Amino acid sequence: MDEMHESSNGQTPATPISTLEGLREHLQWAIELEHATLPPYLVALYSLDPARNPDAAQAIGSVFVEEMIHLALAANLLNSVGGQPSLDPAALLQPHPRPLPHGDRSLQMSLVPFGKEALEMFLRLEQPALPGAPAEGDDYETIGQFYDAIELGLRRLCAELGEQVVFSGDPARQVTGGPFAHTGGQLAAVTDLQSALAALEEIVEQGEGTARGAVWDGDHDIFHPDRDEVSHYYRFQELKFGRRYVRGDTPQSGPTGDVVALDLAGIQPMGANPRLADHPEGSPVRTAQEEFNRTYAMLLQQLEQAFNGSPAMLGAATGTMYALKAQAQGLMQMPDGNGTTAGPTFEYVAPATRS
Repeated sequence: MDEMHESSNGQTPATPISTLEGLREHLQWAIELEHATLPPYLVALYSLDPARNPDAAQAIGSVFVEEMIHLALAANLLNSVGGQPSLDPAALLQPHPRPLPHGDRSLQMSLVPFGKEALEMFLRLEQPALPGAPAEGDDYETIGQFYDAIELGLRRLCAELGEQVVFSGDPARQVTGGPFAHTGGQLAAVTDLQSALAALEEIVEQGEGTARGAVWDGDHDIFHPDRDEVSHYYRFQELKFGRRYVRGDTPQSGPTGDVVALDLAGIQPMGANPRLADHPEGSPVRTAQEEFNRTYAMLLQQLEQAFNGSPAMLGAATGTMYALKAQAQGLMQMPDGNGTTAGPTFEYVAPATRS
């Protein structure tokens, strides 16, 4: 990764990260960024009948799990430099469509079922930074450029203050594990500059590839052990073009391998960006949506506890994910009166109404 960044950046971000306080602030933004990807991926995933669309379900399921790893890695990074990860639902849950936190506002994240609109949104989200693109700590055009700014800040502060001063966090707050189901990705502890750079590399390579302009993410495809795994961006390209990438393929050639099948009839026609206000209080759809939102708020609370000194809570959060899946799929079976089905809204639930 060192060589990639030395050759691809070449520029200093307009407002570089120059203090530990600024570094911690940007790493909290990274947590918020990684979280913002989760609701759209979950909606697209649960709109799919996995028996009729196994390729798409595997692709989006693996991306979602890796985004959860990225969220945890961002929390490990923040903990390693003495910060306190926050997953406050009031801050994280914004109405959809919404921009990425502190990112280019032209990219709007929506809650839509799997299909062309979802694919184009995911491709824009995961697109690789162009070679030579500057690091961008705010209003970033690509996720890679945002993490470039964090890397430059880490290197600068370690050079100025020393690693021991920068990495002052309690190692007991690190969350570890892996490989996770549906991915070859690893969740490792962050305790020094080397492990911090490895965490950043894991995040960026799984999203955009092992080097800017490369297809592969450096892991093995657990569903197909004879193949290497492609990065998120190129997994979505496979779904868009209906072909697998094989060795020898490039971004310019496109995928030339086996056919990726898609059964449009195996996708729930969920209405875009549902809101609680679309249905009257006490109605079955709204009641189910409120239940989902309470469960999602519980998930965020469990993750916050896991990242703030109770790593074992990650197991409880995994259990909550199964409840969310059942609730989301149940909503997508409920007609909403517009020729489409209902869906989860991911809206904020005040603590007093979560029980």
